[in-house]
Amino acid sequence: MAVRATVSRFPLDPDTQECSGLPWGVTVTPFASTDENGNSPLYGSGGESIPRCENCWGYYNTYCDQEQWAWTCSLCGTLNGLSSETISRYSSSDSPPEIMSSYIDLELPIEGSEEEDMQARPVYVAAVDLASSEEFLELAKSALLAALEALAPGSLFGLATFSHKLGLYDVQGPIPVVKNVFLPANPDGTLSIELEDAMPLFSFLAPVETCKDRIASALETLRPTSSWEGTGGGEGLDGIFLGGRGFGPAMESLISYLGSEHGSTFALARIFAFLSGPPDYGPGQLDTRRYGEQYASRGEDAELALLPEQTPFYKDLAAVAVQAGVCVDILAVTNEYTDLASLKFLSIDSGGSLFLYPNTDDSTLPQDMYRMLSRPYAFNCVMRLRTSTEFKTGNSYGHFFPDPQYENVQHIICCDSYATYAYDFAFANNYGFSRHTSELPMLQLAFQYTVVVPPEESPTPGSNLTSRSKYTIKRRLRIRTIQFGVAHNFNDLYDSVDHEVILSILVHKVILASLSEGVREGRMLLHDWLVILTAQYNDACKNAPAEFGNSNGMLIDVTFSQCPQLQTLPRLIFALLRNPLLRFHEEGIHPDYRIYLQCLFSGLEPSSLHRAIYPLLTSYATPDELAYPRHSLSRAALMTSESPIFFLDAFTTLIVYYSSTADPALPYPPPHDCLLRTTINKVKQERSMTPRLMFIKGGEEDGSVFESYLIEEQDVDGSGFPNVMGFVSFLEEINQSVLEYMK
Repeated sequence: MAVRATVSRFPLDPDTQECSGLPWGVTVTPFASTDENGNSPLYGSGGESIPRCENCWGYYNTYCDQEQWAWTCSLCGTLNGLSSETISRYSSSDSPPEIMSSYIDLELPIEGSEEEDMQARPVYVAAVDLASSEEFLELAKSALLAALEALAPGSLFGLATFSHKLGLYDVQGPIPVVKNVFLPANPDGTLSIELEDAMPLFSFLAPVETCKDRIASALETLRPTSSWEGTGGGEGLDGIFLGGRGFGPAMESLISYLGSEHGSTFALARIFAFLSGPPDYGPGQLDTRRYGEQYASRGEDAELALLPEQTPFYKDLAAVAVQAGVCVDILAVTNEYTDLASLKFLSIDSGGSLFLYPNTDDSTLPQDMYRMLSRPYAFNCVMRLRTSTEFKTGNSYGHFFPDPQYENVQHIICCDSYATYAYDFAFANNYGFSRHTSELPMLQLAFQYTVVVPPEESPTPGSNLTSRSKYTIKRRLRIRTIQFGVAHNFNDLYDSVDHEVILSILVHKVILASLSEGVREGRMLLHDWLVILTAQYNDACKNAPAEFGNSNGMLIDVTFSQCPQLQTLPRLIFALLRNPLLRFHEEGIHPDYRIYLQCLFSGLEPSSLHRAIYPLLTSYATPDELAYPRHSLSRAALMTSESPIFFLDAFTTLIVYYSSTADPALPYPPPHDCLLRTTINKVKQERSMTPRLMFIKGGEEDGSVFESYLIEEQDVDGSGFPNVMGFVSFLEEINQSVLEYMK
């Protein structure tokens, strides 16, 4: 459970917070195996026995003052009595984890019938779009073969296909059998037959360890609807249906099909929906005509027109999925407008992921599937952040849904070790943290979650497969209590800044602003924030010119020269304004790509987000010798550096670039056993998704992809838009705006 704050020393009072210009908040990665410093929690049992405060419901922790019969809550200061069982537990020789550590992970008893809970097996269903191309199906097949390798023995797997009908595969017999159910064509139609009647769920869900080969041979039989016509499938009226992509009704019926066994066969089922274009058939069909020239001609804001969803169908379906214990991952492989703005809710609200691949040629879909399924995940998670009384949580950000009843309680359906959420804070009073008391600001994060524990690897003698492949469910409670310092002046506050966390919180705010008011509004919000921060910093450090009227502005410090912690911020804001997330529709930014970036960026932990916004450029003298660990993203940096090899890490893309002046004797591409390759492999290993790796030889191959990341010069993307300026002129413009603001 990693927790990182925008400032490690909190502002003293509301005035300091207001005048600093800094956002105040934290990012939380609850299922990370260690904290931000690499420490693991103290594991134990008895999570239900931890004493809780009668006033704020906070948990007992190492910061609480304990007397013989009572303890004082470190969050709200309430004196609580101790029960006789707790007193005897705390006075025994082996102390419970909550006395030993402020970071603990304890087992909880499972409610309900024990036997029923023990039966739960992981369930995975692939839903493949047949209204697609041969290339798309080949990619989906290789992704599913990779997925089968990653699934643990004992998992259950179901294969379904959709077009104008839904196909269910039974792979448990000698040859795969498919049952087709026609999907309703009209937007409010329903299925003519229940899926359970077409094929019992237990014929559909096959055990992976015994049916892997049969699943693979069933995958080989998949054909796109475009190839059906030759077999007479498209004759007569049926011709109308060909090419129909009934994604909405297919998802709706699969979710209800699986939901009947939620809680007995499985605790969480995951559907992987492979989609090759917009749903255009039956309930949930989307009108893609809104993506066109009409907004330009009507003078409408294209971003505002294309960012909101056009139907609540998928948002409502996500709520149904949550109730049914089903999490949906959408894997879209398409470059046509698919309206992910409407579809995204089905994945992010149900705890799944949204992936977008523009083509099948260099798609990393199989690697991403393998990676996603081989890492641990928690589900049915509940998260609650409590604070000491002087301050409170404001907004919360991330892919969760708030509890309908309790404030500041978030539910997360499915959470892996990378998933990150954010909170911002506000003072609960006018005087803040008093200078005179020894009480320091406290945070307590409680994260309750469930994991499926695979069966013991070594079967007991004489046992058969069925007893071995029983999965057990464990409910756990992870609690972390953290104490923060207080900054007594601005220098203290600015020196404790974590620029990556500030970037995270700004990205969340900007995404929300663009969704509600358009991309222009998001850009303005970001620009104004930097202007105000620069002005407040100059005011606090007394760099402001005494007389605005005759000043030429040279006295404004726009580079934060007195404070190393703030120096990267102007570059990060500049890069964020240049990111496709905030560039305009007329600059050729595809609305689906923007939605994909919004979903990706709002779940990344701060260091990964930093990479995605401002890539890391390093240089090498040879494939085995690092020259410089960090360059600015400018052509000038390349010119002045004597290095022949550059490595650019842009989170989703990795580029190795050999300059045109590189010695021809240098091996290209770099050999597999060199330092550069080791670095690349380490980066790929640590990523939540598979980055695309490219090798470019300058002077011989097209280097435009690499050069497009060198954003610090004028007119970087070649679009000729007058609003694209280099970093130096950006700082000049901020300088002018600060002077205007300070007047």
